[in-house]
Amino acid sequence: MTVLDLIKLALKQAGVLGVGQSASPEDVNDSLTLLNAMLGQWAVKRWLVYALQDLPLASTGAETYTYGTGGNFNAAPTDHLEGGYFRLLNATAPEQQADFPLQLINAYEDYARIRLKSLSTWPQYVFFDGAYPLANVKFWPIPQAGLYELHLLTKTPISAFSGLTQTINLPPQYQEPLLYNLGLRLRTAYQLPPDPQLNALAQSALTTLRNSNAQVPRLTMPGILPLAPGYYNPISDQGT
Repeated sequence: MTVLDLIKLALKQAGVLGVGQSASPEDVNDSLTLLNAMLGQWAVKRWLVYALQDLPLASTGAETYTYGTGGNFNAAPTDHLEGGYFRLLNATAPEQQADFPLQLINAYEDYARIRLKSLSTWPQYVFFDGAYPLANVKFWPIPQAGLYELHLLTKTPISAFSGLTQTINLPPQYQEPLLYNLGLRLRTAYQLPPDPQLNALAQSALTTLRNSNAQVPRLTMPGILPLAPGYYNPISDQGT
């Protein structure tokens, strides 16, 4: 299916076009704009993205690496990291190289609380500032050059469509969510009243897509929590 095929179907689902009618160039261009705007929203929702990508980079000893098109981590821009780890390199025994997880620092305010930011030793944390078009990635402590391979986990990009003849290269389960949810946006754009049946189809398609893409990581407890026999009470911060 091409982008134009999808737009024509969505215009019919929205009730903008009837049987045998053709869309004007203006209708098609407006629909493409709405479609790409919708994809821009979907791209930041983990449950609407079908996979994560693992981006490796050899450590250089730098305090900051760039992320984005043309950056040190050369990938499409993203809003935040989903995870990270580093690999301890072993040139003499590559089969014995071990991976270690990195904890995410999710706010610049938390990164700012680090007192000795230039400390260079075994890395434990990674911070992503979300700048655009090139974001900054800071590992702490700073990984020494040549000793580690740094890995970032980010959402696989759902890119905007560049033209009407472009083939939609997404998993099959995206076809109905794209069709019905674009139809909803077109009804709003053409100031048509809500269509309960179309609303239900759009919601059902998104639910199916969410169930297909859902990956729930195993719950882990922070290492700083005290070890105590029995159960841990997060309210009192005490073991029982």
